Amino acid sequence: MVVDDTIPTSPNLVAGANEEGFHFLNVNYGRDLEADTVADIAAAEDGSLCPECGDAMRAVRGVEVGNIFKLGTRYSEALGASFLDADGKRKPVVMGSYGIGLGRLLACIAEEHHDENGLVWPIPVAPYHVHIVAAEAGGVADGLYERLVSAGVEVLYDDRRESLGAKFKDADLIGAPIRLTLTPRSMKNGGVEIKARGGSEGYAVPIEGPVAAVRREISE
Repeated sequence: MVVDDTIPTSPNLVAGANEEGFHFLNVNYGRDLEADTVADIAAAEDGSLCPECGDAMRAVRGVEVGNIFKLGTRYSEALGASFLDADGKRKPVVMGSYGIGLGRLLACIAEEHHDENGLVWPIPVAPYHVHIVAAEAGGVADGLYERLVSAGVEVLYDDRRESLGAKFKDADLIGAPIRLTLTPRSMKNGGVEIKARGGSEGYAVPIEGPVAAVRREISE
């Protein structure tokens, strides 16, 4: 008989009688049964009780960010990797492998921070704070880029000869936290439009003011 390790500590259980409609009530380990093996064999599912606090657990999707392998002395013995202990005796090094993957971390971020249009990077881990989308590269757009970089802001500047629609689509796909739009329309509305990637509405600031506004957005 093999029982789960929660059985010995669970009083007054209900056990099947191998006959439909009949059950044994108030079954207690040690008095009513003894197991050959006690082990953690229960598969936790959505709604299973937490062994620590007793609350119902939730089943959610996850991504393996890292892993640990206990290698013991298998490889150190083969390679002759050893050390002298406190008594001066030579012993093989006990080895372990601890791995964390950037690709897996990216998968975690993408899974938790996205919408139907692409990534929505959180500021602390975003490869760029700001994505500049300009109707026309050069001149004012170049100056804006240089001022932001000089202020320590990490900027992706889209200076391709593509349509604004394509640039906006790519900006949403890449998902930098803050988008700056510089077009004849934005200039007519007040200067540079600032829009958070996760927000629905943007706002305009004068052409001299984006650096301060961007630093405020990053801080907030």
